[in-house]
Amino acid sequence: MHAYRTHTCAALSAEQAGDTVRLSGWVHRKRDHGGVLFVDLRDHYGITQIVADSDSPALAVLDSVRVESVVTIDGNVKRRSEGTVNPNLATGEIEVYARAATVLSAAEELPMPVAGEQEYPEDIRLRYRFLDLRRETLHANIVRRTKVISDMRRRMEDAGFTEYSTPILTASSPEGARDFLVPSRIHPGKFYALPQAPQQYKQLLMVAGFDRYFQIAPCFRDEDPRADRLPGEFYQLDLEMSFVTQEEVWETMEPVIGGIFEKFADGRTVTPTGQFPRIPYDEAMLKYGSDKPDLRNPLIITDVSSHFTTSGFGLFERIVGSGGVVRAIPAPGTAEKSRKFFDEMNDWARSEGHAGLGYVTRKGGEFGGPIAKNHGAEGMEALYAALGLGPDDGLFFAAGKPEQAAKLAGLARNRVADQLGLVEQGAFRLCWIVDFPFYEYDEDEKKVEFAHNPFSMPQGGMDALTNQDALTIKAYQYDLVCNGYEIASGSIRNQHPDLMVKAFELVGLSKADVEERFGGLYRAFQYGAPPHGGMAAGVDRIVMLLCDAQNLREISLFPMNQRAEDLLMGAPAPASMKQLRELSVRVTAEAPKKDAAATVSPHAG
Repeated sequence: MHAYRTHTCAALSAEQAGDTVRLSGWVHRKRDHGGVLFVDLRDHYGITQIVADSDSPALAVLDSVRVESVVTIDGNVKRRSEGTVNPNLATGEIEVYARAATVLSAAEELPMPVAGEQEYPEDIRLRYRFLDLRRETLHANIVRRTKVISDMRRRMEDAGFTEYSTPILTASSPEGARDFLVPSRIHPGKFYALPQAPQQYKQLLMVAGFDRYFQIAPCFRDEDPRADRLPGEFYQLDLEMSFVTQEEVWETMEPVIGGIFEKFADGRTVTPTGQFPRIPYDEAMLKYGSDKPDLRNPLIITDVSSHFTTSGFGLFERIVGSGGVVRAIPAPGTAEKSRKFFDEMNDWARSEGHAGLGYVTRKGGEFGGPIAKNHGAEGMEALYAALGLGPDDGLFFAAGKPEQAAKLAGLARNRVADQLGLVEQGAFRLCWIVDFPFYEYDEDEKKVEFAHNPFSMPQGGMDALTNQDALTIKAYQYDLVCNGYEIASGSIRNQHPDLMVKAFELVGLSKADVEERFGGLYRAFQYGAPPHGGMAAGVDRIVMLLCDAQNLREISLFPMNQRAEDLLMGAPAPASMKQLRELSVRVTAEAPKKDAAATVSPHAG
């Protein structure tokens, strides 16, 4: 017999009744029924119920051992009586009568419970992550994550892609976040950067003739954490293709991403492959107030500025007259809602930093509220007719500068749908957001900057860069969105050296700057670069959605906390003086409270 087990804790069934078996695992739960002890024995695969009574030599051992101790059980498989069968357990038809028990590793008193799914403080969960990972939901999420990644690889290979690994120690790249810098011991005063993404390397692979590349790539960004973004590292399905248009990228990747969602949907509805809506960025910002729209939400935002150019409601008239806009968010079927519902929405908007959220109530065709009173019944009837609203539908308004109004309208759209229970449940709704602006205006720096990926191809090429207002230029750039989350981003790349230089000149960088900062890519484009494009899909976000988790920490093995600290391993930690001398680095000052890293400077010798 095997030293530790003949079966796993999920393998036994009624067919093994009468067999002598050996199981090993963790003591999950214990229940004392007056001289009869029931123990749930757990391993990676499942749970088996162990029984010991006063006739069993194992009773004393199992009775004294703490939960989460590791034990080996020798015993006989028995069928459970009809009334005690557990249909929710793979081994629910049987139990094992313990003849002997050996403690392989005794557990101390636990700092947190493992059995059950109760909430527990995050700092304890992360400090004792090895215990947290034993919990059923988190354990299952990690297993699902590995299966999703395995399925990604298979689908990419089936689509003709080959996996290549790109370097981890590299140079800084403008990906929109802070780099993690690594000081060089051999080159004092110089630093490597951990890759924010393999962007330049994968483009170089296309120049090198590899045609279809992919990688489950680790990426590193020193940015603040949030629910859908962990500090430090994350993983993405990175890919690049040669001789393709953006339509071909979409047609290639819809079956991959859509197929993954379908396989792991567990009965939930998925937007069919080939039917992902393609929504221009400007349309998305107008209709949904976001470039990450949740299409499970049926509410559509409408620009109603034209209805208030002349209006008895002076505030809206002044906003429109000064170049602002008024956006309307329907609130269907709210006739029975009290005034409190609408006032609370207005209070919520103020708590979000906005001036407020105007509204109109309607019940049985009768309008209510200050806006309706001042705008007039005739004007309100015309507005409702244009929006296709009924006699019992309410209406919210977001007014102000276009960017501010779009943001508030988008947030209000989501909140109204949540409050009214309008969001479709049990569904994954995917869409492409296309035609992103190439540039944007940075109010702080008072200059034009790249809106997204600086290596994207501008629509209109050199003519657009030379003769068009920079802020009106669109890029061959696209995002894939699911249920309000951006799960992938990509573009067709700018592979022409002169176009590359011109694009960077518009944000204030010279040809010399381009050659210095992106010399490898710039040189490569001068030796025959094919048209190419690709994208990167966020593995973590996809898994989070498939696991119905609310936070990326619930699908990651050893995440950091909100302060970018690894509580389990104690990182970041001070370096020793010996290490600092070897790296020619001197710590010159303590970091500000909001900054997780100390200020460092190169120090020769």
